[in-house]
Amino acid sequence: MSILRPFKATDMFKFNNVNLDIWTETYSIGFYLHYLSRWPDLCYVQEAPSGRMMGYVIGKAEGQSTEWHGHVTAITVAPEYRRLSLARKMMSLLELVSDESYRGFFVDLYVRCNNAVAIQMYEGMGYDVYRRVREYYGNLGVGKGGRDEEDAFDMRKPLSRDSARRSVRSNGRDIVVSAHEVS
Repeated sequence: MSILRPFKATDMFKFNNVNLDIWTETYSIGFYLHYLSRWPDLCYVQEAPSGRMMGYVIGKAEGQSTEWHGHVTAITVAPEYRRLSLARKMMSLLELVSDESYRGFFVDLYVRCNNAVAIQMYEGMGYDVYRRVREYYGNLGVGKGGRDEEDAFDMRKPLSRDSARRSVRSNGRDIVVSAHEVS
């Protein structure tokens, strides 16, 4: 049976099997250390009984007033451990901490618009597209349908403080903003 535990700095020596994936962004060591020192309660690892890393999530708390929220910076599961609900378990813990400890209004994340599998997974977890962010991941040129393949959907899930669900909207796929307009 695997365990869900806090992410430690030494885990950076063990996550190659997780990060070697086309959808996973690998950050600098300083980036991970900043998250681990600033928001350790929003960083978790799913570990196999053998000690092999199965996946991880790193997040942060940010924003002001009704925009105060938890943010999923990275969530990834190694290919050999997918379809075991590990991402759902890690996301649920990050959402719980964002709700109860940080008292956020919502949790958000960014996902490539062409990553249909991840979008479907997030929608199944209760996330809705809030807006499309043009060239969030850079610019590779225009793809199918005249849309940039490096656009991102800003997806959000309201938490208990947002009982009126003001942090989500039904027409989010139609709202397009530039990458410069998001923080």
